[in-house]
Amino acid sequence: MKPHVFVLLWTSVALSHQDAEAKDECVCDLLNIERSFPHEQFASLRSAAATCASKLSPQQAVQMDSLLLGLERRLPQLLGDMATLEAEDDGDLYGLLSLILIHNELQELQQLVDQLNSTTTGSQRLITDTGQQLQELTTELKTLEQFDTENQVRRQSDNERLKRDLEQCRNGHLPPTAPPAGAAATCPHGHFFNVSTAKIQTAGEYPGSYKVGAWGRDPRPQEGKESWYWLVPMTSSNKYANYVRQYSSLSSLTVGVSIPGNVQIHASNPTTNTIQGPNVVLFAGALYYNCYNQGTVCRLDLVTKDISTVRLPEDTRYNSKANFCHLDECYQHTDLDLATDESGVWVVYTTKQHFGNMVLSKVEAGQPPALGRTWVTSVFKQSVSNTFVVCGVLYATRYVDKHLEEIFYSYDTATGAENFHVGIFIQKLSTNIFFLNYSPMDRMLHAYCDGNMVAYRALFQRDGIQEQDTEELQ
Repeated sequence: MKPHVFVLLWTSVALSHQDAEAKDECVCDLLNIERSFPHEQFASLRSAAATCASKLSPQQAVQMDSLLLGLERRLPQLLGDMATLEAEDDGDLYGLLSLILIHNELQELQQLVDQLNSTTTGSQRLITDTGQQLQELTTELKTLEQFDTENQVRRQSDNERLKRDLEQCRNGHLPPTAPPAGAAATCPHGHFFNVSTAKIQTAGEYPGSYKVGAWGRDPRPQEGKESWYWLVPMTSSNKYANYVRQYSSLSSLTVGVSIPGNVQIHASNPTTNTIQGPNVVLFAGALYYNCYNQGTVCRLDLVTKDISTVRLPEDTRYNSKANFCHLDECYQHTDLDLATDESGVWVVYTTKQHFGNMVLSKVEAGQPPALGRTWVTSVFKQSVSNTFVVCGVLYATRYVDKHLEEIFYSYDTATGAENFHVGIFIQKLSTNIFFLNYSPMDRMLHAYCDGNMVAYRALFQRDGIQEQDTEELQ
């Protein structure tokens, strides 16, 4: 056995030695007939594309639309004031006061035109530069396409196009959800079925200063204030406020000129009866909001400065115990949500008795105001990101992602019918909507989004005819 083993070992060593010598003598030449991929050119192309994309945003287009809308509305107003002055001028005190008012309007108009010119000049330069960059990028991409021997780029492009088509389908090109049986038959506009793209977007006079706040129009304005807008920025830790700021027109709001100025609740903040949280509304010349550190609705008369209160049920949750939320965060001090519609003011809240589900109550006008009829929903409030009311129907939204908010739920106070599949999507211009309210004055949804005031048109359907997104603002 041993000699046999020795022979095997010797043979193995001999073969290994021969293999080593053969490897030393073998020489291979590798000729690559394909051109090497230009990695540096590709990296430079990706960087240029990212820079180009960062310069373009939907906010820029909406901002210009808002400025043009303000100019369109302000010019007829100025012409009307001029005609009144010419017809009624007595050559004395009245004429002097009218001239001062017209002078102020001309100054505001000039500010609006200057801002529009600045925006237009910047946009033209951006379009020229971006167009040239896009042409260069297109040329370089065509050069790089020849390296895509397995058509991976083409397939990826097809997939991206399919994703975009699917997203557009989700965002409003599907047939609208049918209204629940008996829903809001008395609504003068018809059935609310969709939301337009953003029609107004402005940072106002405090760009970047106040992340959280509220704004809008009075659905039942006092005489002479039909064109006014209001703003309540949260001035203390994004939670409290002690004044409301007024603007005589949309253009005044856009350029940041507040002729009426502020109505102050109290010199200090926060304190008793100042504003807690962003869910504030204005109706018939009075501001409704969550009283500081109370489960109570405050009503501030903007003319007399008188404050009256509406006490909610004893077990109402407040002080950030029942906020609006989504998976990533909750919006502080949104326990009480005030809302307006054609009929008046509503308040959304929750109580321990109803295990955190949303409760809706009507706030009846009067001195003092009182809590009217109440409805209890089946929706847990902290699963909702915002609510609003249209024609007596409560709608609730939820956060989808940083680009989309979904109106997923409705409760019809006329019939008690609940619908968990409303399926209306709001295309956001920024991540968070801290305030959302409907104004029947212009049939707009006013949203306060990360320091920006944004408005969407509520679209209605009547007798099978649907309003279109292209309809002009009134």
